[in-house]
Amino acid sequence: MTALQKENIKQMRGRGESYARIASALGISENTVKSFCRRNNLGGDLSAVPLADTANLSFCKQCGKEVPQNPGRKTKMFCTYHCRMEWWKTHPESISRKAVYTFSCPCCKTEFKSYGNKSRKFCSHACYIKTRFGDDGKAGDGGE
Repeated sequence: MTALQKENIKQMRGRGESYARIASALGISENTVKSFCRRNNLGGDLSAVPLADTANLSFCKQCGKEVPQNPGRKTKMFCTYHCRMEWWKTHPESISRKAVYTFSCPCCKTEFKSYGNKSRKFCSHACYIKTRFGDDGKAGDGGE
């Protein structure tokens, strides 16, 4: 758990929010939130305290800053484009790639995968040039 997440838990718990709501807003386990609150004397029954309006609030998956939400729109998960790109770079296993196609290169006969392009023929530009122009890679005989 990051220092920013800990600070967010303290603020949200101070506003009277439940463990479940804090956990879902920060994207961490409810038991992690409970343990942190108990270790820092933030526990107790806060069900009688009215909850703040957090329906339009979430936290950036990369840096933990608050990300205001627009009602009736898709939930934003990142505060900026840079945070989004950095998070996806560090979490490639989270990408759901459904359009992966497997081909065999007609030039070198190696098997390769292509994401999002079902009409690709060659594994590389070098194989395309070799097939298109021959082994020397030149377009023609030089005009001699």
